[in-house]
Amino acid sequence: MPARSEDSAISFGPFRLFPKSRLLEKEGSPLHVGGRALDILIFLAERPGEVVDKRELVKRIWADVNVDEGSLRFHVAALRKALGDTGKSARYVVNVPGRGYCFVASFAQPAPAAAQPTVDILPPRSLPTPLSKMVGREEIVEKISNGLSLHRFMTVVGPGGIGKTAVAVTVGHRRSADFGGRVFFVDFGPLRDASHIATSIASALGLTISAEDPTPALLTFLKTGPALLIFDSCEHVLDALAPLVERIVREAPQLRVLATSRESFRSEGERIFRLFPLDCPPEREGLDVAEVLAYPAAQLFVERIAQSSGPFQLSAEEAPLVASICRRLDGIALAIELAAGRVNAYGIAGTASLLDSRFSLQWRGRRTAVPRHQTLAAALDWSYDLLPPAESATLRRLSVFAGPFAPEAAASVAAGDGLSASETLEAIDSLVTKSLISPYGSRTLRYRLLDTTRTYAHAKLNELGETGRVARRHAEHFRDFFEHADADASTPLPEWLSVYGAELDNVRAALNWAFGPDGDTTLGIALTAAAVTLWVRLSLFAECRERAKTALAALGDGEDNDRIRMQLLAALGWSLMYGEGRAREARPILETTLELADRLDDKDFRLRALWGLCIDQFNNGQFGKARALADRFATAAANSPDRTDVMLGDRLTAVALHYLGEQNEARVRIDRVNASLHVLAEKPKIFPLDLRISTQYFRARILWLQGLADQAQALAARNIEEGRANGHALTFCSVLGQATCPIAFWSGDFEAAERHGAELLEHTERHAIRLWGLWARAFNAAVMVRRGDVATGLPLLREELNRAGDARFLPRFLPLLGELAAGFLEADQIDRGLDVIEDVLTRCNDRQELWYLSELTRIKGELMLRSVRHSGDAEAFFREAMRIAVQQGARFWELRCATSLARFMIGAGQNAQALAILQNVSGSFTEGADIVDMRSARALMAQLR
Repeated sequence: MPARSEDSAISFGPFRLFPKSRLLEKEGSPLHVGGRALDILIFLAERPGEVVDKRELVKRIWADVNVDEGSLRFHVAALRKALGDTGKSARYVVNVPGRGYCFVASFAQPAPAAAQPTVDILPPRSLPTPLSKMVGREEIVEKISNGLSLHRFMTVVGPGGIGKTAVAVTVGHRRSADFGGRVFFVDFGPLRDASHIATSIASALGLTISAEDPTPALLTFLKTGPALLIFDSCEHVLDALAPLVERIVREAPQLRVLATSRESFRSEGERIFRLFPLDCPPEREGLDVAEVLAYPAAQLFVERIAQSSGPFQLSAEEAPLVASICRRLDGIALAIELAAGRVNAYGIAGTASLLDSRFSLQWRGRRTAVPRHQTLAAALDWSYDLLPPAESATLRRLSVFAGPFAPEAAASVAAGDGLSASETLEAIDSLVTKSLISPYGSRTLRYRLLDTTRTYAHAKLNELGETGRVARRHAEHFRDFFEHADADASTPLPEWLSVYGAELDNVRAALNWAFGPDGDTTLGIALTAAAVTLWVRLSLFAECRERAKTALAALGDGEDNDRIRMQLLAALGWSLMYGEGRAREARPILETTLELADRLDDKDFRLRALWGLCIDQFNNGQFGKARALADRFATAAANSPDRTDVMLGDRLTAVALHYLGEQNEARVRIDRVNASLHVLAEKPKIFPLDLRISTQYFRARILWLQGLADQAQALAARNIEEGRANGHALTFCSVLGQATCPIAFWSGDFEAAERHGAELLEHTERHAIRLWGLWARAFNAAVMVRRGDVATGLPLLREELNRAGDARFLPRFLPLLGELAAGFLEADQIDRGLDVIEDVLTRCNDRQELWYLSELTRIKGELMLRSVRHSGDAEAFFREAMRIAVQQGARFWELRCATSLARFMIGAGQNAQALAILQNVSGSFTEGADIVDMRSARALMAQLR
């Protein structure tokens, strides 16, 4: 491979790849490639000719996300398609069976660079010396440097000590030559009088201005040529600085401004770059040196040790300690640097112990740093001993919280034993002032303890024997708190989650204590039942399942426990039904739930159980039984005082009718639900998805099948925006998979289908929703086939459907099985297509899964038409498919059948009859003029005329 400079492109074929800029060009024009596919290309292209193991690729591209090789195959296929890698005339990425993938393109030799004249650039005035080595921020520096070419005003935002100044200074040095050395650094940290802002800037620029208002002179100087102003530590002067920045950026067209602040300016033209803590090694057993040093926080810690103490090599024994230090310091760069400075005196183990034990120490950093970056107030023991009793007691008790906590929760848990709620809140205010508690969050007030402080305070709680008493109050508070979660379900999901979702870690901590050796299982059982809504709304079905099992195992026998047993069984049944492919285990649990609900005459849980059993029949393909359960649900809900129960009954029946192929009656029921949504006062207690959103994606499906394409497409477009805004992971999967993806596919907009399918796959990987992930990979393969890449897409589709196992019997997989048969038709593998279609037709008839029956019958007719043995039978199947479509009110399938039948008739010389059929069917359509099936019908009629 030819040597390349750091910034040069990797050239191959008609392509140029810029790894750092994450840009792929074809013949000079940018080529769109998905993010995962581009990551794969960059990784392989940097190791040309080398076979990269699949597992190594997955680990590199997906990092901590748990995905299987199916995702890798999909993205490699998408990459090869984008590159035009046919395997014949062009070969770039090859699969080495049983091993991995290899980049085999020949690199173009870069032309020798033309000699550049040397330019003497003066050192930037007032720009501090950069760090000798920037750790963990190279990519961020690159992004900000590139961003300054596009945006004239950028702000690096983040908490104190996170490294904003170091990043900004590094960017200034990197871009100095581009501004002819005119890079100026203005430190607003020492400034206390905002009226001196303009004169501070003038001083940094080397200007002496005697005028009362220095702004005009500043502008005159800044208009003389390109310049970069770096404004550091702006948070305390934003009100005065923001309008000045807006003015100078507006009036000095060659100026760029890069600011650092703990909050944004909220100014016109500002682009915000938020700087986050350095990634820390996870809290996991058995981390080795290489794994620890893969994280920037640990890299920074080790680098600063070497910088202050000389050559240093991390040992296997010390690696977990370094990981712990980085986590406890929350990835804050300044804190890590200061801790590293202690290693020379105390060693790594001693430094780690300083974070836990009593110590009185002021850690000092680089002498050359500005004063606010030199010290870290780390004398926790000294601070604790100075606290009044109320404050020290409050600090100890707050250590039972896991993560941030609300003031109300703090008062509930920390008060008691002689300390009132008002005294507790006063103590918290004082502890905030003393930096022992930090405010957290912007929308609602919450507090948190840094890990070092929390660990220290919890040790004090243990020393004084108070842990059990305070942990009990903590668990009791969250039991009572979550008993209101169901009643508050009418709140929009983002708002609901801001209140309840933020307490997930506290629920886990309380349950771990309750079911621990010194806990209270009765309290744990009650908290588990109360927290079910939280797990459901966060789509954490696996956790819900395991917590419910733990609580049920601890629950004693006896009728006194029947009510809470019913609640826990309902939670277990639902978590199995919507979880990771374990739906078949749900039925007996839900049947027991129904028995208990009937015995207790609990109408709410009777409906929950009936709903779950109906969905179970959907999942297992028993649509006749599902319809019967839907009717039973509707009957039980008819007398409910909650109108949403009646709406749920109509929705359940509409879905059953839709799958049974009764589209007109399904439309009546789903429209009835839609007409009542405006009165929906609260989220149904028995429904895990958003009722408004889920109603619309089934309405869109039904409208589409009825031939109302324009209404269906408009509804699907609104639905996807609502689903994104809703924030519920499982609901958004259903939005994409139930309507958005299929409607784009059926309309012939395969570009949109590909885009939405990729979005669904990314979403399922991010939220670990396995069943929808299986469907997304198969769907994306079907799109490949429809877009003409049969050679790649068809084997991938077949493989993904096989990998789905029993999940392919879910209703959502049925069209993909039809597309598999259609793909065999395109590949001229007629017998294989007929085998698939026969199996699928048998499935539909056995299970009364009739909504797709017309299309399957039509596909069988197309396969027969291409078969030497069966071509004479094709017409009968086309006519049968049309009959089914007409009977079901599925006019979209009817249009497809009419087109297939007309083509058959044209081949038989029956042009007049073909034209009559097409005119009769397509002429009655009032919508969908631009969908592919209408265009095909019009083209055929034009040919016949």
